[in-house]
Amino acid sequence: MSHDDPNRRNGTARINPSILAADFVNMQAELARIHTADFVHVDVMDNHFVPNLTFGPQMVERIQATSPVPLDVHLMIADPDRWAPGYAELGAASVTFHLEAATEPVALARRLRAIGARAGVAVKPATPVDGLFDLLDDFDQILVMTVEPGFGGQSFMPETMPKLRRLADEARRRGSQIWLQVDGGIGESTIAQAAEAGADTFVAGSAVFAVGDPDAAIAGLRAAAAAHRH
Repeated sequence: MSHDDPNRRNGTARINPSILAADFVNMQAELARIHTADFVHVDVMDNHFVPNLTFGPQMVERIQATSPVPLDVHLMIADPDRWAPGYAELGAASVTFHLEAATEPVALARRLRAIGARAGVAVKPATPVDGLFDLLDDFDQILVMTVEPGFGGQSFMPETMPKLRRLADEARRRGSQIWLQVDGGIGESTIAQAAEAGADTFVAGSAVFAVGDPDAAIAGLRAAAAAHRH
């Protein structure tokens, strides 16, 4: 069962701006600034799984109603088995939960896919990925966190690249079409490292929203990543 949009599977790098770096008071205008992005990355934090609190279902529903591009929801929450399907039901194109927080990750992924969302699983920087090798067909995306989850503006952690490379090698060996996403400290100086290690989907916050021309920033990031993809 595939949830790929063929228009977004053309071999170029996907750029998903993170609204953690946006102006929350002017969210609709901020979303309009990134209409050339592939997805908008929405971080949901519950102050339990991570020490920060952001959006809940009501805010995600409003973003869904006003965003010019699909939603890529990243759940940094406890008990995603209970709460994640609700975000798919709101219409999010992709819902990613943390492996460390889920009780039955494969069953949850199947529920998300049944609702109509792409199913993603995320791992913290210290979490090994070897246990995911046999589960590649159960997910549409794996998110390798390149910072500790919880706050924007952190520095990229290059020590996460070896496990990303192992994931990419294993996916290639198995003929998997799974998307490999990175999130944290992604900008023009770091996106090349992640692309070389096998990432094809990139979350960028301040590198997009903190500049005068987000469209140009997205294009620049996409080109930098595409130039370093194997």
